Amino acid sequence: MTESISQNYKPPILWLFLLWTIACAIVLMSLGNLPLRDFDEATVARVALELNQKSGLDRLLPSIWDKPYLNKPPGLHWIISFAIGISQRFQNNIDSLPSEFCIRFFPALFSTFVVPLGGLIQWNLRPKDRMACITTSAILLTLLPIIRYGRMAMLDGTQLSAIAFLWFCLSSSNHNRSTKFNFLGAGLSCSFMLLLKAPVIIPALFAALLPLIWEYKSKKYLNNLSWLWLFYGLIPGLAWHLWNIFSYGSGALWMWWGDGAGRVLFEKGSGSELGVLVPIIEIFEGGWPWLLVWPIGLLWAFFRLNSRWGVWAFSTQIIIAGSILPLKMQLPWYIHPFWLPFALLCGPPISWLINRRDNDYVPVRNILTKIPNILSFIGFSLLLFSLLVKFNFLNLGENYFNIIFFISIGWFFGGYLLSNPRKKIRKIGFFGIVFGSIIGLLFFVNSKFWIWEINENWDVRPVAEIISKLPDEGIFIGNSFERPSLNWYAQKQIKSLDDKNRNKCIAIKKTNDWDLYKCND
Repeated sequence: MTESISQNYKPPILWLFLLWTIACAIVLMSLGNLPLRDFDEATVARVALELNQKSGLDRLLPSIWDKPYLNKPPGLHWIISFAIGISQRFQNNIDSLPSEFCIRFFPALFSTFVVPLGGLIQWNLRPKDRMACITTSAILLTLLPIIRYGRMAMLDGTQLSAIAFLWFCLSSSNHNRSTKFNFLGAGLSCSFMLLLKAPVIIPALFAALLPLIWEYKSKKYLNNLSWLWLFYGLIPGLAWHLWNIFSYGSGALWMWWGDGAGRVLFEKGSGSELGVLVPIIEIFEGGWPWLLVWPIGLLWAFFRLNSRWGVWAFSTQIIIAGSILPLKMQLPWYIHPFWLPFALLCGPPISWLINRRDNDYVPVRNILTKIPNILSFIGFSLLLFSLLVKFNFLNLGENYFNIIFFISIGWFFGGYLLSNPRKKIRKIGFFGIVFGSIIGLLFFVNSKFWIWEINENWDVRPVAEIISKLPDEGIFIGNSFERPSLNWYAQKQIKSLDDKNRNKCIAIKKTNDWDLYKCND
């Protein structure tokens, strides 16, 4: 069952490098054009800033507003604090806040690594299918959630790249040669995951170990000393958690249970009112245009469980989806690990649409061959919609027109060419779809609405500028919850005001967007 990589076949490294370079350009472009969002970005930034102000062993344990931060491990926060330190060397005023670009740079950069790594995983599973390797990377490059959450100072984009590196190392292992460095790399990636969102390591590791165990059923292989190198790689991550337990005792378990697995499994938080519909909606919003072939890819993998690709693609998708959908707390970015196995499933059907070898047996072939026409029709419909926007029949704005127009052009002509009898024309069609999506994403990241929450909550920066000059005590926010972004820009913690004290307040300043009150005790 195991396929060894032939020396006559090499992965398309230049293509993967090109796609990764484009991913870097997209995620870094206009990275600082919007303020940090609530709650994650502003919280991550504050923790990183306080880590930057520490020295020695104190840097091992994160804090927020001088209190222990037990929500998440500080893996990414350390890296952002390093970026803050670099930026401060070039600033005249060391007390000024680091820029949004500085805070987001490393999370955005690390999120791009999933693009080439996804292609390399596909190559390990299908070593003779160069086009599937390329299509998998292209899919990861053009998925809206990958770009959007990857640009934010959040853990999810970096975490997805860590999962990709784990799966790449384990899928590269071969029982015919030494695998100790593969397992060491897998262990190091697990260590990094332990320093990001620690509980996620459980489904991510299980999703890769299951196909390995299925693939190599021999007890001799399972007892191979190479597995020890996995535990060697785990040492840094485990060491930090042991130090955290030594420092905070039972409080250190909060990030595993109170704010980790226990919270998302059993508590329905704000924004989770739709339950399981939240990740389902996110999939149907963010999976285009490749969502059209995803059910076919899942069916292919199921019928090819006797191949490496079938076992890996099917099991990783089912395990990751099965670990996310039942969660009691559902937020849109919780589905983020879903996109890597999604791309592994979609890559081969897209590759077949380009190559179309007549002697290949593929399930639901007739349906698959109609996908380009369906995509072309969707592209044409979007083109008409964009023209309605352009000529003010729909009032969405010029930026929306640019995004929709170029995506629709790429899908319309790309889908049409992908149905052509000639292979060269079909290749042009595929890259037309990718190119149109890339241009649309470039307009998207240059817009003022790529962080949708900014359209839902008022911009805190004007208020922060005023209250930063006021005394630290006696300042509250009238919301029922704190705004970490307000805390960040004001450089002080602004707590929410109790309902019983709101009737003791008199207005000092009012604007169209916000009001400033003075409240008596």
